[in-house]
Amino acid sequence: MKKTLVVMLAIVAVAAAGCKKKDEAPQAPAQAPAAAPATQMPAVAPGTDPHAGLKPQEVKPGAGHKGKVLETMDSGGYTYAQIEEKGEKIWVASMQTPVKVGDTIEFQDSPPMINFQSKTLKRTFDKIIFAPGLAVNK
Repeated sequence: MKKTLVVMLAIVAVAAAGCKKKDEAPQAPAQAPAAAPATQMPAVAPGTDPHAGLKPQEVKPGAGHKGKVLETMDSGGYTYAQIEEKGEKIWVASMQTPVKVGDTIEFQDSPPMINFQSKTLKRTFDKIIFAPGLAVNK
């Protein structure tokens, strides 16, 4: 009985040590992640609102981008806004947020998506940033 307990504890210790080293090892770029990132939205049933109960993240001043809204539209639970920032026009999308042309908005920097096709708008954006939230300054 004592031998079995000692053997089992040794196996658990080796497994725990092995898991720890596995977490420290870098992953090859071609390798798919084992689990979905924490920021990824969970899968939802077709025909249901994927944003039900979710709220845009609060954006602190000076978080990244800031610009005046030139164009805005809501579709598919998202707000799409074209802003002018330092003379450059940028498209940003976030969970639906009340925004009007002329408002100044701020949002965190994120890698842009290139040639993003919005099925609900039936439009392709050359370059668009999906932000976790928008701060609207009227």
